[in-house]
Formats: sequence, C-alpha cells, structure tokens
Amino acid sequence: MQLDGRRQSTNVDDRRGRGSVAKAGGLGLGGIIIVGLITLLMGGDPSQVIDVVSQMQGGTEMTAGSTYQPTAEEEELAIFAKKILAGTEDIWSSIFAQYGKTYEAPRLVLFSGSVQSGCGGATSSSGPFYCSADQSVYLDLSFFSTMRKQYGAGGDFAYAYVIAHEVGHHVQNLLGTLGQAHQQMSRMSKTDANQISVRLELQADFYAGVWAYNDNKMFKSLEAGDLEEGLAIASKIGDDYLQKQAYGYTVPESFNHGTSAQRMRWLKKGFTCGEIRQGDTFSPSYSSL
Repeated sequence: MQLDGRRQSTNVDDRRGRGSVAKAGGLGLGGIIIVGLITLLMGGDPSQVIDVVSQMQGGTEMTAGSTYQPTAEEEELAIFAKKILAGTEDIWSSIFAQYGKTYEAPRLVLFSGSVQSGCGGATSSSGPFYCSADQSVYLDLSFFSTMRKQYGAGGDFAYAYVIAHEVGHHVQNLLGTLGQAHQQMSRMSKTDANQISVRLELQADFYAGVWAYNDNKMFKSLEAGDLEEGLAIASKIGDDYLQKQAYGYTVPESFNHGTSAQRMRWLKKGFTCGEIRQGDTFSPSYSSL
C-alpha cells in the first residue's frame, strides 16, 4: 500500500506495556492458547472468546512492569495502524454523509499481552476484536507476526484488512445491525446463532472491501498484489481451514465466521463494487452465502 504523507489518527489509546498479565487457572495457559487459536483471526464480537478466556484465567492479576520497550518494527506497525484507522475515518465519514448520517469513529486500543475492555478481559491469543460496549477496536500488534509465521500470510494490505474488518463491525453497530443480530442470537439455538454470526462476519469482510475500494479511489493507496494479500489471509481464516488445522476435520454447524471461500468472496465483492448497499448478507439463504 502507498501511505506516504497520509495522516495518522489521534483516536488511539496506546496501552502497550500497561496491561495486566493474568495468572492462568483452571485449564491453564495451554487452554487459553487453544481457545485463541480457534478464534485467532478477526474475531468479530469478542464476548464468546473473552468470556471463555476470563473463566479459564482465574487467579490473581499482576500489573505489567514499566520496562516494556517496543521494537522499531512494532513502532512502524503502530504508525501504519494509525494511518489505516485514519483512512477508515475518512472513508466511512464520506459514505455515511452520502446517506445523511454522521459517522462516529471507533477508538483503536493498542495493547500488549492482555487488556481490559468494556466487554471484559482478553489476551493477545484471542486476536483483534471489536467491543461494542466501548466502541473500540483492540489490537496487539504482535498479531501481525502471528499471521506471517503461523499462516504464511502477511503484507500491508493483509494487516489493513484485519483493522478494516473490525471497523466493519463498528459500522454494523452504528447502523443497528450488530445489536439486532445479537438480540436474535440470544433467542436461538447455538447452531442457528452461529449462522447469524457468520452473516455478521461476512458482512464485516464486505465492509473491509468497501473501505479498500473507496480508500484507493480517494487516495490511490493500493498497489499491485494488495488484493491478493487480502485474499490470501482470507483463505486462511475460514472456519473450515482453522478447524482442519486444529482437529483434522470440520464441524460445519459450529462455524461462526464463514468458510475460507465465503470470506474471500465477500471481501472481493466489497472490493469490487465499493457500494455499501450491496452488502446484504442477511437476506440470502444461508447456503447461498
């Protein structure tokens, strides 16, 4: 991506080195890591993961020391994240204005190790997430290294996709989609609720694509190969791919983010059309997503 000269968002709460490190109890630290791996990438509503992690952690908390020193690479990623967030602010403000609405940007919380959010406590292993309770996107920058090392997928647009996806959940929150979906899910069986979750995640993927299309239109930010980077990571974050990696088989009724093919399809659709009205993932039959 071409981001030279782009502004950095100031709507950032940098908590790196200031978090709490929980002592693992119950199932232990290994259990926490397993939960994180299953829901590692772009977790959408964090409540399920965070609740499980919080229950597993137990014990007392230790305040992180003041010796934290970010690496030069991490500082570059922090600047990158701030520029991407600024881009989402510009693009979604413009899109909302087209519909006579005012966009209220989410806050980006950078953390290391663990963090307390309005939705509860979480660790880095749970991946980036959006919390509707405090309208914030939470990100441990080390996650990008995980993408490269464990999934063999990286690059600036892939990282931008991670952030834009979580901002997509914020857009859903502002439009009322997120709250309505959660109300429906609370009255459904686990299997049916998972299908609603898939629809939410695929729409957030679509919104990430819409952002990319319009960011490139406004700033000429994309370069050759950027879309391919996004599709490459999308292919590694489908429920089917993650479950095969973890267990060697899939359990479709437990999918809550969508298959690799679905996530690639909706990201590309948003990237191609750039129009928010074409992102209805709730009307089509579930099998046609």
